[in-house]
Order: sequence, then structure tokens, then C-alpha cells
Amino acid sequence: MQTTKHELSSYETIFFNNIKEYLDTRLYFYGSIQRDDYFKGKSDIDVDIFTDNESSTIFKLQTLLNVEKGKIKKTIWKSFKNNYLIRGHKLVYTDVVNDLRVEFSIYNEKYKYEMLREHNRKAQIPYYASIMLIIIKILYYNLNIISKQTYRTFKHKILTTMIGIPGDDFITI
Repeated sequence: MQTTKHELSSYETIFFNNIKEYLDTRLYFYGSIQRDDYFKGKSDIDVDIFTDNESSTIFKLQTLLNVEKGKIKKTIWKSFKNNYLIRGHKLVYTDVVNDLRVEFSIYNEKYKYEMLREHNRKAQIPYYASIMLIIIKILYYNLNIISKQTYRTFKHKILTTMIGIPGDDFITI
């Protein structure tokens, strides 16, 4: 997951390499960038960052990206499978000029195995689920005929109920 299924633009490659070097850590890509339903310029790019010092990493990321502290949200994830409760942080970064949307998830290193396992579960999905995701993304991104809430609801149902992966509880505070 340190590489992506879809090729990054030269700007995106430089952007992520700069973050990786500045934070001196690996970046783990997950979500649609690892599946067939990625829409370049429309889908966000999901990235996990694992660290022994969350506060320092968040401060460095905040400084590098020039974002306000209020943009970084606390998260709690509860695994359906084993009732783990994992705390982390989320930063949604948007660069309108370069058409880049990134959702950074920052977790303590001790949660790395569990989070990577969770994100890998949704990387290899059946072809019919990919087709359904592509259809709802066309309806939302390209045709603008469904709302963001409808899009999120269908996406969640496809990635959980339809492919047999139970939904976990994820809360942004």
C-alpha cells in the first residue's frame, strides 16, 4: 500500500514525496486509489500515517501544508470484528489549484497492523461491487444527479453489506 494502483500525476508524486521526506515516515495509500473505482481529479486520495509521536507528526503536517489546527479532527474507530477502539486524527486537505484532495489519517504506530488490515479488506473487492461503485460515482461526480449523502449511503452499503464486510463504527469528533 506504499504504492498506488493508479498512477499519480507528477505534481501528486512530488507532493507525497515531500510529505514522506519531511515527516521521515512511510505513507500508506488506501481507498479508491487502490481499486478500479478511482476517478482522477474527483476521488480523494486516502493516506495513512503511523507514528510514535502523533502530536509532533500532526504539527509537522500542519506546518508543511499550512493548515489551521481546527482542520485536524480527532477520530475513533471501533472494529466490528474484535471491538478494538482506536483513536486517531484526520485531516482533509484540498489544493484547488492543482485539483488535489487528500484525506490523511494519523495513528499511533501501535495501531498499524489493525488499520492496514482493515483498509486492505476493502482494496480487493468483487467486480460487481466495482461496477456499482463506478456507476454511483458517475451519477455523483459526472452527472450530478444524486446528492452527496445519497452517494455516501450507497458507497457504504456497497463496501459493507453488498460484499459481505461488516461495517465498523468510525466517528469524527
